Amino acid sequence: MGSLGNSSRWFVDWLSEHGQKVWQILPLNPTGFNHSPYQCYSAFAGNPNLIDLDELVSTGYLESDDVITAPHFSTHRVDFTEAIEFREPLLRKAFIRFRETGGFGLQEYMQFWDEHAWWLDSYSFFYACHKNLKGKNWSYWEDALADRKEGALHFYYRRFREDVEYQRFVQFIFFQQWFALKQYANKKGIEILGDIPLYVSYDSADVWANQDLFMLDEKRKPVKVGGVPPDYFSETGQRWGNPLFKWDRLKERGFDWWLARIHFNLKMFDRVRIDHFRGLESFWAIPYGEKTAVKGEWLPAMGDELFHILRDQLGNLPIVAEDLGTITEEVHALRKKYGFPGMKVLQFAFDNDSENEYLPHNYETDFVVYTGTHDNNTTRGWWKSLTADERRKVIPYMPNPKEEKHWQLIRLALSSVAETAIIPFQDVLGLSDRARMNTPGTVEGNWNWRFSKRELHRSHGEKLLKLTRLYAR
Repeated sequence: MGSLGNSSRWFVDWLSEHGQKVWQILPLNPTGFNHSPYQCYSAFAGNPNLIDLDELVSTGYLESDDVITAPHFSTHRVDFTEAIEFREPLLRKAFIRFRETGGFGLQEYMQFWDEHAWWLDSYSFFYACHKNLKGKNWSYWEDALADRKEGALHFYYRRFREDVEYQRFVQFIFFQQWFALKQYANKKGIEILGDIPLYVSYDSADVWANQDLFMLDEKRKPVKVGGVPPDYFSETGQRWGNPLFKWDRLKERGFDWWLARIHFNLKMFDRVRIDHFRGLESFWAIPYGEKTAVKGEWLPAMGDELFHILRDQLGNLPIVAEDLGTITEEVHALRKKYGFPGMKVLQFAFDNDSENEYLPHNYETDFVVYTGTHDNNTTRGWWKSLTADERRKVIPYMPNPKEEKHWQLIRLALSSVAETAIIPFQDVLGLSDRARMNTPGTVEGNWNWRFSKRELHRSHGEKLLKLTRLYAR
């Protein structure tokens, strides 16, 4: 898989050389079930799988001989199991060297721990327990530990202390590398657009450490879970299974958890996209036992009060609202009140209705336009999947029969009045549906696409730069 080191800096260089200004990324948190970046063990911690091992050599935590034995990994698909089996022992080795050198990097480590202890301590302890207790969901731990009784916390901390300290070290390295990469990107004129999932995973340090903030019963099980009703992506909707926030309790606590989350992400990124933004106005609540998202109800959230506090603290908020799906006037009003750009997806535009809100001639400037998102097919795969009748609806917007369809959709995005245009890299490369990142409503085969430099030809960059300049992007 990729890393936060030379491969990312190379990509930043490529973006800068070809006139790009924004790099949007998926959430960077430590992934759990099926390695989805939207089901993570923490809303704050970084994913150790992204740590660059070569940089651990250059900083003295590893020897060069440690990393030359890397197996041959697939250039098109990430094998998470194989990658983790190779990387984990080396990260452990780096930790041991850090501990044994007695002072090498210690001052920076202690500064990091002091600044981040408010989330780092609970996450490191949670993940050490999770690994040592056979990967059980925290709700199946012994009651005293699940309920965070002081005696149990002390007992298990002593028992798993080395692993707790290891997790802290890994987070120190992750953020050291991340902020170095962000600084490099910013110096090259590239802003990083991060991603905040609205909900957190049930099996996460956030829920375990803040059970009062979530809709849980007396047995610590969710009462209702998150998702969306039937829509473009699925006839039965999407049942994500995440526990829902208790907004009244959040308000009693002064929205402290959410405020900390937004502040933290705005330090990590130049802008952030809030996934499922509409859930901050009202959210689809599905009874825990339901297998699909069909049976649910809309319940009110308190996003307006949250953003009011944030605006008082930070002024203008560099937030992008993911406002796809079932959107009401109340959601639009919330977005516009705080000046957040929304999203437009071109693959949703062509239904033979000239007033379709996703058609470029209907845009206003306060939007970010995409050919497709991580939840869509690639543009080439999308075009191939269309029927002849569906293609006839698209053709009038693609007047150049000699230009490849994915480039024509890219041209539509770049030529629109939307303030920002984001092009999935699969579309720049013109890849088929085999490069699709995620298919909503499915579990297997997602999140593992990767590319190699060999797939990137000079013509890709030249074409992108030409269109970027043509439309003054």
